[in-house]
Amino acid sequence: MSTTMAKLETVQRKWYVLDAAGKPLGRTAATAAKLLRGKHKVDFTPNVDCGDYVIIINVEQAVLTGKKLDQKTYYHHTGWIGNLKEVKYRTLMAQRPEFAMELAVKNMLPKNTLGRTALTRLRLYKGAEHKNAAQKPEAWTLD
Repeated sequence: MSTTMAKLETVQRKWYVLDAAGKPLGRTAATAAKLLRGKHKVDFTPNVDCGDYVIIINVEQAVLTGKKLDQKTYYHHTGWIGNLKEVKYRTLMAQRPEFAMELAVKNMLPKNTLGRTALTRLRLYKGAEHKNAAQKPEAWTLD
């Protein structure tokens, strides 16, 4: 038996739509990361970017289970001394839900050029409408 190794020239990319309404933010992000990475494909190759495009709609309706809205915190540093900023996820989900979903997906991808290029194929939308209808995306149900 021989193992097939995918090549960048032979990769067939598809478009998928994930609906995050009423679903946990982490599970939606994990499914999106799996699709962006290409791990659902039969000919997955770890060193080749063989993932698909992912559209996530209804991002503002994703839920955080338990007490994560009040206990989970997003930290970022401004670059100035002593300027470590923190934002609770309650305000982050109210003001910038796309950023919260993007952070979750980004942290589930590898921290190299494959992960950075995979993140460029992610599209996030607050409402149920998206601008990528011309690509004929398929609906993907969360596992």
